[in-house]
This record gives sequence, C-alpha cells and structure tokens, in this order.
Amino acid sequence: MSFLWKGSSNQSNPSERLENLLKDTPIVDTHNDFPYLLRIQLHNILNSDPNFDFNDDKLLNHTSLPKIKKGRLGVQFFSAYIGCRYPDSLSQDFNYRTPIVRDTIEQIDVIERLIEKYDNDLKFAWNSDQALEIYRKEKKLAVTIGVEGLHQCDASIAMVRKYFDLGVRYITLTHNCDNPFATAASSVSAGLEDKGLTELGKECIAEMNRIGMLVDLSHVSYQTMIDTLEVTKSPVIFSHSSAYAKCPHLRNVPDDVLLKVKENKGVVQVNFYPAFLKNPEKNTEKVTIEDALDHIFHIAEVAGWDAVGLGSDFDGIDSAPEGLEDVSKYPDLLIKAIERGATDEQIRGLMGGNILRVWKENEVIAKKLQASGAPISESIWSERKWYTKSGAAKLPHLYEGSLDVFFKKDIKE
Repeated sequence: MSFLWKGSSNQSNPSERLENLLKDTPIVDTHNDFPYLLRIQLHNILNSDPNFDFNDDKLLNHTSLPKIKKGRLGVQFFSAYIGCRYPDSLSQDFNYRTPIVRDTIEQIDVIERLIEKYDNDLKFAWNSDQALEIYRKEKKLAVTIGVEGLHQCDASIAMVRKYFDLGVRYITLTHNCDNPFATAASSVSAGLEDKGLTELGKECIAEMNRIGMLVDLSHVSYQTMIDTLEVTKSPVIFSHSSAYAKCPHLRNVPDDVLLKVKENKGVVQVNFYPAFLKNPEKNTEKVTIEDALDHIFHIAEVAGWDAVGLGSDFDGIDSAPEGLEDVSKYPDLLIKAIERGATDEQIRGLMGGNILRVWKENEVIAKKLQASGAPISESIWSERKWYTKSGAAKLPHLYEGSLDVFFKKDIKE
C-alpha cells in the first residue's frame, strides 16, 4: 500500500490539494448508524415505502447517496447495531435470553440489500485491497460492516467467527453495557468497578487477531483499553472516539492510551458527536467543525499523524457540530485541516490511509497466525447456561462417561 505516503503537493490551493489526494486515496468513515434508522423507522423494509429513496437529496437524516457523493466518501463501515438487551444497562445477568443474534443478522442483511438495491453506486468490500479497488477503479462507495458490541455475540466467540464470515470487519468490545468479555465506559461512569478485560475477553481478542477481525475500543472502559493494548497482536481501532484531553468524557481516549495506540500502530477515528467534542475550557455550548479539528490535531500531536482518522457516528447522533452537519461535509473538514498546516502526507492518512493500513495489517497478521497453526478458540464463558433437557440422556453416548463432562450439570427442565 505504497500509495499511503507520497510526497506533499506543491499546489498551494487547499481545494486543489485535496482533489489531487482524492485521485487515489478514499475518504473512509468507520462508523455510520444509518442502518439503524432503517430498522427503527422502516422495520428494514426498503422496497414498499414510497417515501424512502436512498438516492433522494431531500432525505432529512445525515446520510444519503447525494450527500455521500458531495462529501466524496470512498469507504463506509456501516454499523450493524443492536442495543444492549439485558434487564437494564448495569445488569450483570449475561445469560438473559434475547433475540440479539437474530436482530444483528437482520442488520447485516439490510446493509447487503441496500447495496444490492443501489448497486450503481455501492459495492460490498470483503477486504482492504478490494475496498481500495472499488474506490479507484469502479468509482463506487465501498461498504463494509462493524458490529457495535460483543453483547451482540451473546457470550459466544463462535459468533465472532460467524459474523466475520458474513462480512463484519470490526467488533466493538462493548457498547453501553458490560458483557462476559469486557467492561464498558458507561458502567464505570455509573459507579461499577472497572474490571477491564476478562479472561474470556483475552481469548476473544486472540481469536479476533487470528481471523483478522479488527478490535474496536470505542465505548470500552479505561482498563479495558489498557488490557487490550497489552494482549493484542494486531493494531486496534477506536471506530468513533475523540480525545479526552480536549473533552473529558469517558467515551474519549486519554493521552496515556494514545501513546499506547502509537506503539500499537493503531488508529483513533474521531467522533463528531458534540458531547464528545465540547471543550469545557472554551466556556460555550456551541460546538463547531473547529472543535473536531482540535481533536484531530491533538491526537496527531500525541500519537502521531499515523494514528488519526474519521469515525463520524452520523445517524447515530441527535445533533452535529456547526459546519459538520452531515456526510457531505468531509471535504470542508479536510480543507480546514490543510489550512491549519497539515501536509498532504498527513491529510492522506487522516482521510483514509491510516485506517486502510490498520485493516491491511490485521489481514496480514491473521494470515501469519493461521499459517503458524494458531488454534481456533473453543473457549466458553464459564457461567453460561446451556438449558439442557434431562431426557436427552437417552440419546447415544459419545463414549463411556461422556455425560459426566458437561451434561449432568447442564440439565435444566
């Protein structure tokens, strides 16, 4: 991927410089919740509602094809998001039975159907090279998928593998709830202990590394960030987080973690939600595009320009910064970054080069781990309930004593 680091352009006009960069480097956004709007407002029905057309420039939300084209977006990670379904947001009852896997697969399905319906402009990307080829050669938006929380795997590492098979390329370790793998930032802010990664969580990270699933640390607690950066073999991402030093919110990344991200060669994709950008030192309620730039430049100052990108959270937020209202505004942000003094090389990384490098590196490391014989994870959450029926004891036994392994303690009528 040598395209990532070409020399700076001699053109002095910021717009011309950006146009030159866009010839071979896509703008990449790692977090957009548009599919969730399809779920909660249309029940994922794309063809029967005469009022919905993704190609309509009058859509009221943050994301549409006309806005994508105006914003020059090249690669989009759409979120297959389903919220936590435990009894409450602080629940530790991770055996609580819900249709979370079904609902997540429905979101993967609606993303695929959206691509099929608008295939003149959209195409699914299974890997980093394909995403780049779709952008460069086919001039379409390359689309891939993120799952926003391991709660959507229902305590099963097997589901991590199955989501990968379906095209998911990152999973956030938590959303706004704990799970059997890790502690969430929201739990800590509500007063629960920051337990970081569990042993099962460490096993899950190893399996994500083995298959090439990007590990996403947005939404996780501070200790989960630290623990993950100690055990991962692959670069991590923060798919939609900003800088804690500029806005002291637990969803943001502290400077000491930014330094560890630099060592890890990972990337922090800046979130545009005003609550994560607002700088208390400015003594104003107004949040603008300049605040987003402040976060970008702070991350670059601490962790280096190799460690920053864009993860808007569009259509998953109820407000946006002034000047950064929807997906059409990416060029405005990048031009302002150029005007602040960023070089072409730095802008290339910010707009998409950095996340593409991290995605590629995860693929390379996964191939090496698989070639070395790294075993598939069969780890199981120790507190999982299997709800086995006693009558199943009449079925053939695998071997003498096989019912003593798990069956007898799993029995529940």
